[in-house]
Amino acid sequence: MSKRWIAGYYNTDAIAEARKSNKNGMSAILNYLGEDNTEKSQIDSSVSEYFTLLDLFKSNDIRGSISVKPTQIGLSVGYDVCLENFRKISEKAEQSGHFMWIDIESPNYVQDTLSIYLEILRKNRDTGVAIQSYLRRSQSDLLHLMENSANIRIVKGAYSEEKDRAYQSNNEITQNFSRIMKLIFKEPSYNGVVAIATHDSKIIDEALALSVKRSKTMKNLQFQLLKGVRDDLKQQLVRKGHVVSEYVPYGEKWLQYSLRRIRERKRNILLLARSLIQS
Repeated sequence: MSKRWIAGYYNTDAIAEARKSNKNGMSAILNYLGEDNTEKSQIDSSVSEYFTLLDLFKSNDIRGSISVKPTQIGLSVGYDVCLENFRKISEKAEQSGHFMWIDIESPNYVQDTLSIYLEILRKNRDTGVAIQSYLRRSQSDLLHLMENSANIRIVKGAYSEEKDRAYQSNNEITQNFSRIMKLIFKEPSYNGVVAIATHDSKIIDEALALSVKRSKTMKNLQFQLLKGVRDDLKQQLVRKGHVVSEYVPYGEKWLQYSLRRIRERKRNILLLARSLIQS
């Protein structure tokens, strides 16, 4: 099952998958798997891996970006450690001409992650951050990010949280996803990247409709979907001329990522089953 979602153990596996994504009309978002690193050697190794990945982008002429988890590069140790490592990776990404996304993790890390992102954004505009529609705080976070012309990826979220801080049902989470999108699309002055990161066809259709209703169609709208899920939907969007990116993780630490994909929502199991049947 993990092979469906994971490119493989090595960066060469990820580059091979990125090449396939490019061939199919999509950009690739590569993520080196790992989180909650506390050992300096693990943290330094992860930073080095993203440097290598960006070099491989250039040497292989890959159209893509990277996506980094804060706890992978030091947030579990401390804010300053993580910020300094993001600065290093961001500088390398900027020099390489590639976008850098910052993944969002469990709620305990959200505030620090957003603060770090805004620090990085001041130096490098080609960076973006995710927000999770299952968190009640996300609308407030969104407004603050929009004030700073942030580039935003909207996801449903895959971490457990108490009901006072998070919506519990898929219906509530989907409704909040819709509210977040409307806040973005109805703000005429906002011109950041908006990435709709979901396999939910209804949400995607709503995003497209909101884009059309705007005074001018959003030039920075894109759709991000996981490797191995809803390849049919990806190609439908590509054929219609939309910007589509495929999120491609790789590395030996694949178990936590795969389990979250299963836990995230029961529908993901159905999506995976459908993809397996189609293949």
